[in-house]
Amino acid sequence: MRRVVVTGLGAVTPLGVGIRRTWKRLLNGDCGIVSTRHLGPEFVALPSQVAGLVPVPVGATTSQNAADEKGVWRAQDHVSSTELRQTARFAQYGLAAAAEALDDAGFDDGKGLDPEMTGVCLGSGIGNLEELYTTSVAYHQAKNYHKIHPLFVPRLLINLGAGHISMRYGLRGPNHAVTTACTTGAHSLGDASRFIQSGEADIMIAGGAESCIHPLAIGGFARSRSLATQFNDEPHLASRPFDRDRAGFVISEGAACVVLEELEHAKERGARIYAELLGYGNSADAYHLTAPREDGSGAFLAMKKALKLAQIPPSSVDYINAHATSTALGDAAENQAIKALMLGPHGRKQTSHVNVSSTKGALGHLLGAAGAIEAIFSILAIHENVLPPTLNLRSVTDEFDCNYVANTAQQAHVHVAISNSFGFGGTNASLCFRKCE
Repeated sequence: MRRVVVTGLGAVTPLGVGIRRTWKRLLNGDCGIVSTRHLGPEFVALPSQVAGLVPVPVGATTSQNAADEKGVWRAQDHVSSTELRQTARFAQYGLAAAAEALDDAGFDDGKGLDPEMTGVCLGSGIGNLEELYTTSVAYHQAKNYHKIHPLFVPRLLINLGAGHISMRYGLRGPNHAVTTACTTGAHSLGDASRFIQSGEADIMIAGGAESCIHPLAIGGFARSRSLATQFNDEPHLASRPFDRDRAGFVISEGAACVVLEELEHAKERGARIYAELLGYGNSADAYHLTAPREDGSGAFLAMKKALKLAQIPPSSVDYINAHATSTALGDAAENQAIKALMLGPHGRKQTSHVNVSSTKGALGHLLGAAGAIEAIFSILAIHENVLPPTLNLRSVTDEFDCNYVANTAQQAHVHVAISNSFGFGGTNASLCFRKCE
């Protein structure tokens, strides 16, 4: 089977624009979750008033002032005027993350790519909710179809995120869009790896993008009692995976992309290889609209399948980046699944030797982009031999007895890592990465 490696990384996150900045701030223990009250009275009226927002220039009245702010989002730096007119915000984030990943892989501005053997797999969980809302209201009030923008449908469609990347670089390989709720990013990477393994592509740009910080999205999740509501005055404390006081997730926005490449193709051009994507496992809970099975059996099955494909025993797994969103039921179920996997007959002998962290304490939950950014964190954990921290982990109940990398990054030899993603509807995916030797 053709082997798949990671040669490029890119991201736009609440910790800043650019994967290096995001990773550095994550390891430093910084948090990108802020109050949403400044966004307007409709946000103040919501029970959850925190979110992971991609930073933008604040109070910058001149271009010089704006340039002084590092790591902030300015659309004109990343998309052309035509792309800006044609795209939704989530697609703009995706374009920026893809561009950084390609540059990082040595394909500056797409130079050196074989168009017919390069593809894109980029998904989103919700997509362009704001335009759907504003257009629906305008049409309802006027009862006039001229209130519908000619680009309404193209700006609405989730697959246009991948489409715009392919059009920018003239890529004619597989063009694929995944939308599987919060598992989207992981499915994008896993599906892209299969395009390479099957010989349909030598290179795939893969990831997820999301931008739905909107009263409808926050209100909807709040009505389902999924969101953190107890830390509106202290946003940086709101997302607390595994913690005794966890009480809901924090909605966030951003994008993350990786360049996946067939191993021999990467070696031939002397590419830097971050890690190898060895395993991809999928499962379904077949249980509930929003809640996981309490025993974590769906998550366990996804991880088990990923390791089976990778031909790696649980005892060889050095780090797990958990999906853990900071909900009471979800974190407990995943924790039970991880312990069942890692402490089984082919696993480790002590829970203290099981290294697990959830980076959602720093970023919140990027929904359709979560699986992609968390896969990148797993890749960088391997590449740099460091475990990213779980922020806001102050106390735990007895069943949480693994090493959750509480609050501070830890140095560790990481040869194999798993990245977990789970979504509404009971869809689960796990990715297994290994140092490429």
